[in-house]
Amino acid sequence: MAEHRHRATGRRSAGRPPGEPAGKESAPDLDPDFGDRPLTEARQDIVIGRWQGVRDLLSATGDDWPRRTHRIRLLAHAAAGSSAVENWRTAEPDSPDVAVLRAATEVVRAFNLAIAAGRGVAVDRERLDATVRVCLRAAEISRADPMPWVSLLTVARLYEDGVSRSELRRWWDELRRRDPYNTEGHTQVLRYFSARWHGTHGRMYDFARDAAGAAPPGSPLPVLVQIARVEEYRYATEGAGGRRAVRDFGQHWRHELAVTEARRTFDRWIGGRPRGPVLPEEVGELNYLTHAVCYAGLDDEAGQLFGLLGPRAAQVPWSYTGDPAEQFTAFRRGRSRAGTLPGARPAKPQAG
Repeated sequence: MAEHRHRATGRRSAGRPPGEPAGKESAPDLDPDFGDRPLTEARQDIVIGRWQGVRDLLSATGDDWPRRTHRIRLLAHAAAGSSAVENWRTAEPDSPDVAVLRAATEVVRAFNLAIAAGRGVAVDRERLDATVRVCLRAAEISRADPMPWVSLLTVARLYEDGVSRSELRRWWDELRRRDPYNTEGHTQVLRYFSARWHGTHGRMYDFARDAAGAAPPGSPLPVLVQIARVEEYRYATEGAGGRRAVRDFGQHWRHELAVTEARRTFDRWIGGRPRGPVLPEEVGELNYLTHAVCYAGLDDEAGQLFGLLGPRAAQVPWSYTGDPAEQFTAFRRGRSRAGTLPGARPAKPQAG
């Protein structure tokens, strides 16, 4: 299973994704794997009880950390409701890959318990401590892999009062030693610092802006600022109980600072992005930026981003402001302006 990433430098000009004919607009594709066909096949293997395809996929992925993080995260969601990881571990107990996937899977299972219990209900601390031990064991077995540290930074949110500052700092430092610009790890820390979890809007934005400012040109990390804006919106709409949008909150997406920061993220990320097609592991964050520039009214930037994405839509963040396919289609056709889409509605409360 050959794996290849484009690493050439230079400004990326927008264009049609491979296979999309000129003049033809495809319906939004909400594939959760973002076109990663080998990942889709491996997730289907999990459904029928096979783990060999997962093993082969992770072996082929190697130390391509962005792709590995993307794949393990989605494999963990598929494996959480099955015994595939346990069966693989029984067959190959010394495999570093199974240890890392097991850790990520236990984190997903812990979040599933939290979702089932309802927001505000604490998950059993012993269960969380056991999950942390699984993650730490994976980190020992697969020492170079950043993913166990991403898993730890994710499960930290579920502790009722968070984790100690020193513990969070240690996990964060270990992640950054291995992959200093790991997008998923940064996103998990951002959520930890959000008002929805263990921080404030100010702490969350400070973290996002600091990380964005330290990122090299072409890194997706500047989009953390747009992810923070989505988290603030979720906090406000969940506080309203999902009954209606907070008064005047439409300006949240298009006031001067929001527009300036959306344009800055576009310039720093897309302006310095290596040439080549959009990779599956980029699609989620590109949807965050596309959502931001659309609602900010930045038509030129939106057109270029849709040229990069083609039909590849993500449920999040579009689902927080309405129907994902409807918004993606309307903005892509240029028929709507920010905040006036038919069917737009407040975000539904969610854990995660």
